[in-house]
Formats: sequence, structure tokens, C-alpha cells
Amino acid sequence: QVQLVESGGGSVQTGGSLRLSCAASGVSEGLYCMGWFRQAPGKEREGVAVMAINREVFDDDSVKGRFIISLEGLNNMSLQMDSLKPDDTAMYYCAAGGDYWCRNWRASSKYKYWGQGTQVTVDS
Repeated sequence: QVQLVESGGGSVQTGGSLRLSCAASGVSEGLYCMGWFRQAPGKEREGVAVMAINREVFDDDSVKGRFIISLEGLNNMSLQMDSLKPDDTAMYYCAAGGDYWCRNWRASSKYKYWGQGTQVTVDS
């Protein structure tokens, strides 16, 4: 049974930084298309950044140049978030088990495994 556990959320002021981590357990092989989604109150869950099996990264325009996704070891992943804005406030979820090449990566229904989420709050 694959489990994903996020950590590293918290509250920061505008312009601050946070680093999220996702630890996977119960994995018998590499997890395809692993990365991060977020959901703000009253909004749909949206893709932030994911990494395919070949290390290709797909990320949303709103985070380009500010967020960096990294694979740590075989199945652990981090999200370095810099220059945070109030619009980044959301619950952040680790997701894994998507399409082998992360095709249609924004579709949350494509992912088999999800973490419980970690809250990120950016104060203006």
C-alpha cells in the first residue's frame, strides 16, 4: 500500500520561502509522474508542478521561476517555494502514480496516490 506524507507547510509573509517534502512508503517500484497540487478555499484543485519518470518537469505558469520541484532519492520529492504570494495560500497535496510521461498532468483524476495535504498560508 503506497502512502504519501507531506511536511513543511506553514505560515510566511509575502516574499518568504517554504520547502515542502513528500515521503513515499510502500513503493515497490518507481512512481510515475509525481508532484504537487494545491487547493484554495472555494476553488478547484490545481496542478502546481510534477516530474515525469524521465525527470521532465511540468509546472504552472503562476509558479515558474519561483517554485522548484526536485526528486530526492527514488520516491521522495520536494517543492522549494520562493517569493511566495498571498495567491499561493492553499492546501498543498503530494500526488503520484499518474501517466508514465505525465501526459495531461493537470488532471487530478490521473493520479493513483495522494497525501493528506499540508497547509501553506502567505500573509500580505
